[in-house]
Amino acid sequence: MPFISKSGKSASRICEVTVGTGDRAVTAGGESSLPFYTFDGKTPNRPRTGIEITDGGVADQPAVVQKYYDGCVSAADMARKASSFEGVDFICLALTGADPNGKNRPADELMETVRAVADATDLPLAVSGCDNAQIDAGLLRKAAQVLKGRNALMLSAREENYESVKKTAAPEFGQNIGAESADDINLAKQLNILLLQAEVPENKIIMQPGTAACGYGFEYVISTIDRIRLAALQQSDKTLQMPVITPVAQEAWSVREAAATQDEMPEWGSQEERGIDMEVETAAAVLAAGSDAVILKHPESVRTIAAMTAALTQGGQ
Repeated sequence: MPFISKSGKSASRICEVTVGTGDRAVTAGGESSLPFYTFDGKTPNRPRTGIEITDGGVADQPAVVQKYYDGCVSAADMARKASSFEGVDFICLALTGADPNGKNRPADELMETVRAVADATDLPLAVSGCDNAQIDAGLLRKAAQVLKGRNALMLSAREENYESVKKTAAPEFGQNIGAESADDINLAKQLNILLLQAEVPENKIIMQPGTAACGYGFEYVISTIDRIRLAALQQSDKTLQMPVITPVAQEAWSVREAAATQDEMPEWGSQEERGIDMEVETAAAVLAAGSDAVILKHPESVRTIAAMTAALTQGGQ
């Protein structure tokens, strides 16, 4: 019996969201077929690869990452250096120093770091907070003011703080918004609806529907992204037709397999190799599920994933 292939191409498509300005701007989304299904249709915009730095600079990085930033100290130094790494499409500045249970750095001090990073690179910028919804809302509003004109991505709006974060997409700031939910398609859809009802344009919203390191409840992440993409394309659900971004770095480098040094676990071998493997495996899986962008930490992870996506999308734009 002959095999008859069926097309998975959809009449619907993921909307496009552009981050950054000028020649260095990047666009995510635009596809009308499942991830890497180049036989069903072209991928107008290949998945994007970002690199994460933190407000604490090089000192906040694992030792196996610090060596790639030789001569750097501050976050601005890192941004300047990271702009030259192969495969980097955008830079994500994580303002982890605002954590009240950590360094508890004041917002005004952090805004000086945001400004310095913006001055150090012309790559598109994303800004994330300290995982405290209330504090992050204030940080992102201030960062949106500092980055006025850069068309940056503010990560992220949650159901608890979207009323405040939505203002960063207002015409006077013009930033994009990451809509963060927790591994549940219904929560992702509800947050998108709230943002759309708050008059945030669909081409200013990128979904962040949850993540985890590969092997740590990862099936929930994959199934959620899968369902979001299938609903968007096959069911033409306009409330889920936004691009997806997955911040892999913090999750991948926080698990023991990546965080344990070789001195602590000599039988596990090189920490650097383990960390890269964890990032690459996690990123490859979420991209195959439907993510349009990933944020990584190690330059080798970035290079590997960027090369993979270019090859699988036949060099898409």
